[in-house]
Amino acid sequence: MNHYRQSIVLFGIALPALAIVLALIAVWSVRSHMFSSFSKKQSLFGNYQADYSKAMQVEANIARQRPHVQRWTQIISEEAASSVNNHLRTISENLPAKEFQKTAFERTAGKGGLGANAAQSSSQLRIIFRGTYRTMQRAFLQLESRMPQLQLQEMRIEPNLNPQNPSPLLNFQVTYTAWEK
Repeated sequence: MNHYRQSIVLFGIALPALAIVLALIAVWSVRSHMFSSFSKKQSLFGNYQADYSKAMQVEANIARQRPHVQRWTQIISEEAASSVNNHLRTISENLPAKEFQKTAFERTAGKGGLGANAAQSSSQLRIIFRGTYRTMQRAFLQLESRMPQLQLQEMRIEPNLNPQNPSPLLNFQVTYTAWEK
């Protein structure tokens, strides 16, 4: 009987116990992998839901802005120099003639200033005015509100030095970069 005892212990107890332990280790490993995969997928799904809700908020904001975008596209499509002249003519009708005078207007050839390094089409507009400070503020406000594609590049304000006729008028030299389509 002693001959078989060693075989019985080896094949009847040790190997089945080892197989059971290996099976339990494999099941525990698969289970922990499944739980970690599940928690990772849950966090990814939570991130997806948060990103989706943010995207829907952005889409709602874009939908509210769509009419404005069409208007802005139409404004940018207009030729900048003539549009500025038309707006200045309209603005000057509402301002006192003695306090607001456009003395020069020129469109410089080629890109320059802020538009020189940009891929967007642009032109430079140099406008010279004579007027009072407050009236010119109102004129610039109205012009830049009507033409959002204008970007102020340079502004010089100098007193009107006329010894025969001292006045509160100032000379304004303004250079705009007009972004175009």
